[in-house]
Amino acid sequence: MATLSVCQPQFGGFSFENCKRNTLLEANITKLGYGLPVGRKTGTTICGIVYKDGVVLGADTRATEGMVVADKNCSKIHYISPNIYCCGAGTAADTEMTTQLISSNLELHSLSTNRLPRVATANRMLKQMLFRWYQGYIGAALVLGGVDCNGPHLYSIYPHGSTDKLPYVTMGSGSLAAMAVFEDRYRPNMEEEEAKRLVRDAIAAGIFNDLGSGSNIDLCVITKDRVDYLRPHDQANQKGVRSGDYKYGHGTTGVLTKAVTPLQLEVVEESVQTMDTS
Repeated sequence: MATLSVCQPQFGGFSFENCKRNTLLEANITKLGYGLPVGRKTGTTICGIVYKDGVVLGADTRATEGMVVADKNCSKIHYISPNIYCCGAGTAADTEMTTQLISSNLELHSLSTNRLPRVATANRMLKQMLFRWYQGYIGAALVLGGVDCNGPHLYSIYPHGSTDKLPYVTMGSGSLAAMAVFEDRYRPNMEEEEAKRLVRDAIAAGIFNDLGSGSNIDLCVITKDRVDYLRPHDQANQKGVRSGDYKYGHGTTGVLTKAVTPLQLEVVEESVQTMDTS
């Protein structure tokens, strides 16, 4: 039956042939007592805007593993080419490996064409790889920005391969808070310092309103002539200083009952080992 279905010509449109198979698999797995894999929520705030002379990208530096902060100062702005950088949200390994692969392919493309790659080329490579190969199973939500011979460009790339070209974009779990700042204060043809301040405030909004975002703020300013990777640009969420002593003396809390149970133990063998501190 499988061979017959493969040999049949494939028509356009969506195919729902695997829906029945997935339902049967889910029922069998549940009967065996196993749980279905669940999605893991990740935390990040990344954004970018186009200003008068180029593009400003921003990101926070907190990496989470479930409800645990795994890294307080990770780098979420990745190098693609000398004139193109990319912010990554989602699974850290997926964003890292995806951007490295596209960076390698763009370098080969640049060597063969003897010119700097265009931002649209990087966007096409990313969206085709995410859709054709994995169709959403690679957790890489990207903000791609750069300046080429056609001027500044900014794209948002979703894990399933769809893209948007906009003057300002946000991605990640803190994207709604960052977008609120952009919607309120963005205007076309901004100056560089004003654009950097706006991106900084947008990332800070994500840091203070999203538990998955935190620590420092990284910025990357891309123009026709230079790239400024500001890491860290600002530390929005600084740890406070403990002002009080929370150690309570003996007798602070009254003891209602007290019982001591002696243990009858016999020492059979006793040895002392030196801990290796080398």
